[in-house]
Amino acid sequence: MAKPRIVAAMSGGVDSSVTAALLQRQGYDVVGVTMRLYSGAPQRKGACCAGQDIYDARRVAEKLGIPHYVLDYEARFRERVIADFAETYARGETPIPCVRCNERVKFADLLDSARALGAEALATGHYVRRIDGPGGVELHRGADDVRDQSYFLFATTTVQLDALRFPLGGMAKPEVRAVAVELGLVTADKPDSQDICFVAGGDYADTVKRLAPDAARPGAIVDRDGRELGRHDGVIHFTVGQRKGLGLSGHDEPLFVLSIDAAKAEVVVGPRQALRSKTIALREVNWLADPAEAADCAVKVRSMRPPVPAKVKAGDGCTATVELLSPEEAIAPGQACVFYKGSRLLGGGWITRG
Repeated sequence: MAKPRIVAAMSGGVDSSVTAALLQRQGYDVVGVTMRLYSGAPQRKGACCAGQDIYDARRVAEKLGIPHYVLDYEARFRERVIADFAETYARGETPIPCVRCNERVKFADLLDSARALGAEALATGHYVRRIDGPGGVELHRGADDVRDQSYFLFATTTVQLDALRFPLGGMAKPEVRAVAVELGLVTADKPDSQDICFVAGGDYADTVKRLAPDAARPGAIVDRDGRELGRHDGVIHFTVGQRKGLGLSGHDEPLFVLSIDAAKAEVVVGPRQALRSKTIALREVNWLADPAEAADCAVKVRSMRPPVPAKVKAGDGCTATVELLSPEEAIAPGQACVFYKGSRLLGGGWITRG
């Protein structure tokens, strides 16, 4: 019997190209879809979603002999991702736009478009694993710890997960590139995207200033007692844990950003030991498992940090409190705290304070 239709989200990179190729090899009726997220994309090596990417995705689709559509999501991407990015920095927090894009565009509107095209599922090139567990569908870390992207998918709902597929979850990057070479795909040697796709020239501060001018309001850099140590050109230039770029010298020990008060345009600095915290408050918590399972789990507070032992307690509404067994440094508001039990992602939320 012929397998059902699956829409492959094709960004123009090697991962999504191989995703489409693997599904076709498995006998699915594959339709490639590329999102046009913004105009005036930066044309530079290592950028994501640049204008060249749409052309590359189309060439891969032609090579595979599958239909390919380009969907214009520019307005909703601007409203749901770029505006949130600027607003988060203006609040003195550090955003993760890739999470918002997955949550508010890719796994929302693009999934709806896949259904409209008669597809059973939407497949992406994320390095995560979707597993049918005894209690329902589960999301697990990718088999390759170096490439694992589960941290960025914590906001995925169980309803969305039912209709999502991740063909690369059990693979390592060299294997993916080998498949691309074998098939003669033009993206086989294409470098990975590394920058925020909508930030021209890599200057995120300039992007924020255009959208939220007040975030560039000058203010004071103070110590924990409120004594002014220096001045700054806007809270958008700082994140909790930052050491470089403070413009402070002549102190007995290195100083780090401890907190940011955007309302006062004030940056509080202090010694490294003051960055350590064992308690984290979360908002907009999304659960992919019974919250009771997180009473004894491991959490990640930054995408590149390893999970650490913790206890998570669900609160009222979509809130939670995390108690770390050992202190972590530089827990930054606006970043995500994601919960794991072994390889399984239990849920996660946005950090409001550490």
